[in-house]
Amino acid sequence: MIIRSLVARSGPRTLGLARSSSRSSSRPLRRFLFTETDSIEAATENSLKQTQSLEAQLNAQLQQPVPSINPATHGTSAALSDNVAEQYYMYKQQSKQTGKLGTDLSPHYQPHTLLNHPPSPADVTLELLLASQAHQGHVTSLWNPANARYIHGIRQGIHIISLEVTAAHLRRAAKVVQEVARRAGMILFVGTRDGQDRAVARAAELAKGYHLFERWIPGSITNGQQILGRCQTKVVNELDQDIPGFEEQLYDRPVLRPDLVVCLNPLENYVLLHECALNNIPTIGVIDTNANPTWVTYPIPANDDSLRCIQVIAGVLGRAGEAGQKLRLAAAANGEITYRPAQDLRPSQSERSEAPDASAESAENTESPSSRMGKNVPRAQVDEAGLVDTDEMETKLDEVTNHESHRTREGRSIKATS
Repeated sequence: MIIRSLVARSGPRTLGLARSSSRSSSRPLRRFLFTETDSIEAATENSLKQTQSLEAQLNAQLQQPVPSINPATHGTSAALSDNVAEQYYMYKQQSKQTGKLGTDLSPHYQPHTLLNHPPSPADVTLELLLASQAHQGHVTSLWNPANARYIHGIRQGIHIISLEVTAAHLRRAAKVVQEVARRAGMILFVGTRDGQDRAVARAAELAKGYHLFERWIPGSITNGQQILGRCQTKVVNELDQDIPGFEEQLYDRPVLRPDLVVCLNPLENYVLLHECALNNIPTIGVIDTNANPTWVTYPIPANDDSLRCIQVIAGVLGRAGEAGQKLRLAAAANGEITYRPAQDLRPSQSERSEAPDASAESAENTESPSSRMGKNVPRAQVDEAGLVDTDEMETKLDEVTNHESHRTREGRSIKATS
């Protein structure tokens, strides 16, 4: 009872004190807001006066007067829309006058172009080689004197390779690749440095050859029967179509060797070049100023450290191989074979039984030399004269043929792929 009476008595007094305190605190806040509003209005008026003074100065100097700002309509939605339209119209006028100014950057360098669309030998220009940094050699202290005929001069202690010589040697190497591909030769592209794998694989894909971008196994050519003896081979016709039925006859044949080797970094693949020289295999290599040009058969003096230069050279050689393959297939479509076919390959008995009506010409091509000898001389006369027995001669000739050496029967001319 005591507490309630105290609260009831003290309630109105405390409420009156709260109301009086709120009134006293709101007065300074209103005064502060009024002063801030007045200052903003004063600043706006000052800026408007400055703008009008600038308009007067511009109107005095320009022939066409600048429209003045109307304080009543300035800042409204209609004024803003008119201002945007005027600015857009001025932008279109300026773009029409200045749109043709400046430089054109359309033929800029795109890294994927050299891989997706490599240049052909006809597209080799000095500008392309210069842009790919093919002219930059090594410092003069690392040069090989055998490269003196390829060097144009010295700049800041670095040898500069003559781009005219580079273009001439590149076109010559492209012609060699094209002719080897036209004669159905095996072309091996080698590039074991970092970043060269895509260029090497692309060039081999265009030329229908082989590529190597990891590591050359020493002895793959000189001792290829032990290293590559288990690689599977197949027989194809002049149109690159697989011909089954010769699998058993390919087991005892020697391994295939490349007819041309394209090496993009000869310094790291000296063993490969040495093996090619021992087996009379022509080679093409990118020779920098610190390399020996006598290591390869067809040197291309250029910068072997530039990845862009390697892509240009590999693309040009790949395009040359593609052109050679097209010429070979076109000649094969017309019935002309541009290479020496494989020797000592006979169709299986199943194929003979399936095609009994084969032409006489194909039968003569598959005959052994001993059967042709028997046809030239009648068997009755031979047996009566006692000169030779045809069956025994056929057996002996087959044995000699099976034990014939690789060079004698020219096994490298087989049109096969591994």
